[in-house]
Amino acid sequence: MSEDERYIEEAIDLAREAVANGNTPFGSLLVVDGTVVRRSTNTTVTEKDITAHPELKLARWAARELDAAELAECTMFTSTEPCEMCAAAIHYAGMDRVVYSVSGASLATVRGDEQHGVPCAEVIERKGGATDVDGPILESEGLDVHRGFDW
Repeated sequence: MSEDERYIEEAIDLAREAVANGNTPFGSLLVVDGTVVRRSTNTTVTEKDITAHPELKLARWAARELDAAELAECTMFTSTEPCEMCAAAIHYAGMDRVVYSVSGASLATVRGDEQHGVPCAEVIERKGGATDVDGPILESEGLDVHRGFDW
């Protein structure tokens, strides 16, 4: 198992934790130089905050707490491809890399949505960003969490 897969598995576990806590199935973590520096789960339901996505919360934290050198080495691992709001925040925070499990297109299919959002890499590219985006990784495992959720 690669290091990326190991961190993606942890992000998927965080998505399960979000569901167990009464929220939607999304989880993310930040890794700097091989060390997990922060974890987050979706809390949109329990906090009654439509912006409480784990990716946005982590991007805000990283922008406040990490210096430029740390951001240049920072990778966000997330259970699902970041939405447009979160992708923009990742770009503005200046993170080096994002790795996700479930693509936005696959999530839309599971949810029965006819359309899905703009891919994370495209949002970052349109903003002129340089953040690398990799995924999907272990998508089948990530989709299991979404398939088990009552959308």
